[in-house]
Amino acid sequence: MSLLVIGSTGTLGRQVVRRAIDEGFQVRCFVRNFRRASFLKEWGAELVYGDLKSPETIPMTLYGVTAVIDCSTSRVEDLYNSKQIDLISKHILIESAVKAKIKHYIFFSFLNSDKYEQIPLIKLKSLIENKLINSRLNYSIFKLSGFFQGLINQYAVPILDQKSIWITGEQTSIAYINTQDIAKISIKSLSLQSTNKQVFNLVGSKSWTSIEIIKLCEKISGKRAKISKVSKNILYFLRKFTKFFQWTWNISDRLSFVEVLYKNDNFVSSMEKVYEVFNLKNNDIESLENYLAEYFQKIMNKLKQLNYKNINQLDQNNF
Repeated sequence: MSLLVIGSTGTLGRQVVRRAIDEGFQVRCFVRNFRRASFLKEWGAELVYGDLKSPETIPMTLYGVTAVIDCSTSRVEDLYNSKQIDLISKHILIESAVKAKIKHYIFFSFLNSDKYEQIPLIKLKSLIENKLINSRLNYSIFKLSGFFQGLINQYAVPILDQKSIWITGEQTSIAYINTQDIAKISIKSLSLQSTNKQVFNLVGSKSWTSIEIIKLCEKISGKRAKISKVSKNILYFLRKFTKFFQWTWNISDRLSFVEVLYKNDNFVSSMEKVYEVFNLKNNDIESLENYLAEYFQKIMNKLKQLNYKNINQLDQNNF
């Protein structure tokens, strides 16, 4: 089976590519920067030029492809083109997939997306969900909450560097999940008939608030966090203010996620359907505790090695 992966250089996309290659799939990566994607070629993937801002590049990339896995979303630098990337080009991609008789189409969206359609990026994702559901394609839609990997720069690195962690003090609880587990499950869906035309909520085994994650990092690392709080009201005001000026619309779109904080929603869901369909157990999904413990252990080992090398260098210089 030959796969076309969209968004293959991203946090999730690269894990999907690696898992697919390990499972013996032929993987083609839709990329616009070959230099940036060179590591994917080293893994064994084929690189083809494609750019969602230029939809005319899409159809030819589907030649000889059996399945499409769309891990893409607008980057910060692409915010002015978010509608082109996340809606118009995705429509063309789906229509091209129908014409190319693609056997399976995998799409990643947001958990609780139906509650936050006032947020531009989430609304675009929901529209693509509907487009897929009403298409003639066999699809699997996975609704995600948040990634373990995103917590490293947000919490772990500032704690190690003794820099401030900015939080709003909200009680939003999120069931983060490792992108490696998402990749494992999504690739497995390609071989299961029971995943056709299905929507799955894919989350971690436990939900966490910001304060709980900070306390966990402190416990594992043995370091105290520097916490700085910013008012949700300030973020909400900035969101409304930046909507007045065209040149700040991209900022306003990002700040629109403050709506999530105001609702104090919980981004958690039952995984019973996933466990049943994919024949998994709760402990098959990695816990945040294990993930962060492994991360901090690797960092501590590297620091010890660097310190050991520095001591040896000093000894050599002294004798």
